[in-house]
Amino acid sequence: MTPRIETSNEKKLVGKRLTMSFADYRTGELWGSFMRRRQEITNQLTNDLISMAVYKPAHFADFKASNEFEKWATVEVADFDNVPSEMETFVLPGGLYAVFDYKGLNTDNSIFQYIFGTWLPNSDYALDDRPHFEVLGDKYNNNDPASEEEIWIPIKMK
Repeated sequence: MTPRIETSNEKKLVGKRLTMSFADYRTGELWGSFMRRRQEITNQLTNDLISMAVYKPAHFADFKASNEFEKWATVEVADFDNVPSEMETFVLPGGLYAVFDYKGLNTDNSIFQYIFGTWLPNSDYALDDRPHFEVLGDKYNNNDPASEEEIWIPIKMK
């Protein structure tokens, strides 16, 4: 699987976040809480959902399933004028990304094993210290093997 290399512009996001680890993965709880109130966000730019992870700089260099990170359930907005209570804002910085078009179950981690274990080490790129995110668009369907999403991995030249 070969990604496309894209430069993303800065994005304004509104949503909810939880601190978790891969050993204590609480994504279902996060998305359940967010989706119940998503309609309160009135200035969404698209219907896409954005699942974002903010890792500490050494997260992957010293990877352990117990390493904590922030997981966000968000949508992109035009501005931060009307943020619903109990939701937060995040400015996702622009930059260079490897974008993988993924089709399959969201519980199948083999795509990430391929990205970090095969593609990245053999590419001209290194992991950059910016948030990682997935765009869950019209073809995304949770727990469906035919589901499609875009996986955006922050990169920089080696």
